[in-house]
Amino acid sequence: GGGFATTFEQVDHLEKMMSLDNVFDNSELDAWFERVAKEAPDAKWLCELKIDGLAINLRYENGNLTRALTRGNGTTGEDVTLNVKTIKGLPHQLSRTTEGKDLPELIEVRGEVYFPIAAFNELNESLEESGKPTFANPRNAAAGSLRQKDPRVTASRPLSVLVHGIGATAMQFKNQSEAYQFLKGLGLPTSPHFKVLDTKAEVIKYIEKFQKLRHELEHEIDGVVIKVDQIDLQRKLGVTSRAPKWVIAFKYPPEEVVTKLLDIKVSVGRTGRVTPFAVMEPVVVAGSTVTHATLHNSQEVERKGVLIGDYVVIRKAGDVIPNLLS
Repeated sequence: GGGFATTFEQVDHLEKMMSLDNVFDNSELDAWFERVAKEAPDAKWLCELKIDGLAINLRYENGNLTRALTRGNGTTGEDVTLNVKTIKGLPHQLSRTTEGKDLPELIEVRGEVYFPIAAFNELNESLEESGKPTFANPRNAAAGSLRQKDPRVTASRPLSVLVHGIGATAMQFKNQSEAYQFLKGLGLPTSPHFKVLDTKAEVIKYIEKFQKLRHELEHEIDGVVIKVDQIDLQRKLGVTSRAPKWVIAFKYPPEEVVTKLLDIKVSVGRTGRVTPFAVMEPVVVAGSTVTHATLHNSQEVERKGVLIGDYVVIRKAGDVIPNLLS
């Protein structure tokens, strides 16, 4: 969203970074398909994973990485070039593509900076051992690590990046998938999971497949992004004031499980604040084993009416912090 750190220069994107509209179930997705089909009945669908990270805009001039900006408010972002250059796997100099095209004089590449899950867990363990506050989730860890005043701190964090789009450039492409192959040919890190599909039924199968696999991937995802593959149809469908009409994000619901409440204990913070938490039979939720969940405060315990011995519903808030629902 909007808002900037005072320590980073604010720079305009050459082309606006739009938001994505979301749908949360198959009926909402059907409605979007119907709207698109009215104007683009021959559309093919490029599906890719929606990485839960920090949006980034990379500007390459004559093959050299000259600027890296956060999304900011979509029009203006924060200059985090020095920090981004510490990310391993992101080229500072583009390779000659094998697609028969020369290096572009100018190209804005859009992508997502993320914290791999295994590395995130290791970082939190080391922070906890040293008595420092831990990060709530990999997305916050990625944002906090990238926006360090000292790039050496960013360099010490094992951030990764995947690219998934193009902003300002004179390059011309027929399909979104062709653009992805071009980016890969330049040496940029692209996702191996994107796929072009012909039918809505195939798209739904793709969504269901990765909903089952979401906790087996190296990075957090919160859904699937579906794009019209043909660039001419993208232009025909156009955009609203905030989002393209040719793309939609299908958001997965947070995973919920049932387990037994064994005890209610309290923790005392540095300021003396007392926070109750639940001790439960171990249960796997969102890819990890959970034994504790926050109860926030005594009023919340009373409101939910939870008692020791009850079976309770657990969900990870933001898919990371365990939260006892009822």
